[in-house]
Amino acid sequence: MAKAGTDLTSTEYIEHHLTNLICGKADKGWTCDPYLADQMGFWSFHVDSLGWSVFLGLVFVGLFKLGTSKLSSEAPSGLQNFVEMCVEFVNENVQSIFTSAKNPIIGPMALTVLIWVFLMNLMDLVPVDYLPTLVGNFAAYVGLVDTPRDSYFKVVPTTDPNITLGMALAVFILIIFYSIKIKGLKGFISELTLHPFGKYLIPVNFILEFVNLIAKPISLGLRLFGNLYAGEMIFILIALMLVFNSIAIGFLGVGLHLLWALFHILILALQAFIFMVLTIVYLAMAHETEEH
Repeated sequence: MAKAGTDLTSTEYIEHHLTNLICGKADKGWTCDPYLADQMGFWSFHVDSLGWSVFLGLVFVGLFKLGTSKLSSEAPSGLQNFVEMCVEFVNENVQSIFTSAKNPIIGPMALTVLIWVFLMNLMDLVPVDYLPTLVGNFAAYVGLVDTPRDSYFKVVPTTDPNITLGMALAVFILIIFYSIKIKGLKGFISELTLHPFGKYLIPVNFILEFVNLIAKPISLGLRLFGNLYAGEMIFILIALMLVFNSIAIGFLGVGLHLLWALFHILILALQAFIFMVLTIVYLAMAHETEEH
């Protein structure tokens, strides 16, 4: 089996890059050993995914705050133009989809989803070894781990299903909240039990509608996770080509990395856009009061 670096096989190299930094309370106390995650149970934390998610959320808030701090209609800055372009783009999508009612929270939430998810996706373009190597060397230097390879650090939050399904769960909670608020509890229950076959097939109706309801957050989260996880895997496989002794394979790996990165930019933006649009669509459906 090919060696990835000095002491890792290709399989170990891939496994190492796909393992989160997981911290929690195991049988012998608090630890950040990902291989003890089964002992940590539910209260285990993917520190790297959570940390990058919060950091990129702050980057989003900071950029948009900076872009709107000194608004000018005569000589707008490049950042102001970017912010205005994003806001107009989101408003156009909200107005074209969310036509059944008005809700002031939909626009800001759609903007947050679009930019935040895009920033998290954009981390996939950072070379797969760069940040993990820096963190590993630092952790070994300060004595947190024995060697850099004992450090685990994933930098793309959307390759973690906990992050994508967590965002989808937040959307799902809003769907339930607005469904009950707009239609009333009785109307929401009727929607789940009386359609599509009427009151004589309530169990069948409930099964069909419940599956349809649950499928929304699951598909929303897994779609984003699956696409970004696959993209990250391809980057890792290409990175393996760069550690072979053959110069020809190394040059081929560099070329493939550049080509895939250029193509992947479209995927990153598209997945953020899809997540935003589906969020708007699902919330628009929750606001509909008309019968099926």
